[in-house]
Amino acid sequence: MTDRIFINAVDRDGNPLELAVANGHFSAIGSGLPRDEGIELVDLGGRLVVPGFVDGHIHLDKSFVGDRWHPHQPANTLRERLAHEKRELAASAPIADRADALVAQAVSFGTVAMRCHVDVDATTGFANLHAVAGVRERWRGIVDIELVAFPQAGVVSCPGTAELLDAAMGEGAQVVGGIDPETLDGDSEGQLDIVFGIAERRGVKIDIHLHEPGHGGIAQLRRIAEHTRALGLGGGVAVSHAYSLGEVPETDVDRIAAELAGAGVAIMTNAPGDRPFPPVQRLRKAGVEVFMGNDNIQDAWWPYGNGDMLQRAMLLGYRSGFYTDADLGVAFDMIGHAGARVIGLQDYGLEVGNDATFLVLDAPNVAAAVAAAPYARRIVRCGEFADATHG
Repeated sequence: MTDRIFINAVDRDGNPLELAVANGHFSAIGSGLPRDEGIELVDLGGRLVVPGFVDGHIHLDKSFVGDRWHPHQPANTLRERLAHEKRELAASAPIADRADALVAQAVSFGTVAMRCHVDVDATTGFANLHAVAGVRERWRGIVDIELVAFPQAGVVSCPGTAELLDAAMGEGAQVVGGIDPETLDGDSEGQLDIVFGIAERRGVKIDIHLHEPGHGGIAQLRRIAEHTRALGLGGGVAVSHAYSLGEVPETDVDRIAAELAGAGVAIMTNAPGDRPFPPVQRLRKAGVEVFMGNDNIQDAWWPYGNGDMLQRAMLLGYRSGFYTDADLGVAFDMIGHAGARVIGLQDYGLEVGNDATFLVLDAPNVAAAVAAAPYARRIVRCGEFADATHG
């Protein structure tokens, strides 16, 4: 039996929408739903209703949110950046406290799921992974957190890390990571054989950081696609960043996009401010799944970010030259359904039978929401307004 009906809302295109809720789940969605006597009517004032956001790439163990402000320190090399990061994190609040603060902030903006990359290497061991896994448990039921064992210091070039990545799959991680097989490890086939070997043996997904530029990066994407096809792992492999896709001619993009789509390799971008990034529409046209994440938030890598995925979609649209409602709608999908598909979320979205969890935004449609990233929003969780609100 329906408990309440949320009325006077609009859907992603601005059309009238009502949502009926029974026992915390959607029992009916449409317009002009029947009103039985005694049913509570909740007037949403003509506001937009959308599913919660999915952050496809975040580093909870690195952020300084919840700690003091850490001024950004320049670095000339990756190894120098990593050394600086370790010093700063050693002088910061405990990982669990900082991660908890960032999750709380992201949830308050409407995030309901995230893929979190956590450092696992021969020097860090499982300390970060265990700390973030504990945070995941505290937030279970409010936000789904998928953990990636991320070899920040390299796989081949950091002795002992390969074994730890494998063992991490039994320590709470659900995805095995990789990073710059050639420019960091100097052994493309060696690193990819290790990462894909773990995925095949453990039955887990893969998410590889790829910052390698130009045609070198394209060559790595080709290798990743080949490994994915060979092992039948399509739909379970993602490449994060893939800056090279924004650095080569369109004809080269089209060729590698066809390979990625055929292999079932997804691409994550956060629309970084200082780098070229993948051409979203061109990849999507080829059939590549493209999704979004915040990536680093106020940490040793850069000082920006607050965990708001709607703001991240606005930045993607701005940098991509998205002006039409259709284009802005693509940016919105990248912070919702696209990420949900990659992570494998069950019962996500505004569908009868799903948990009645959604956002109420002060916007007439999703295009306007992306263009303005309105701060005012409310969260409904299992049919009840949540405590965390903005505006």
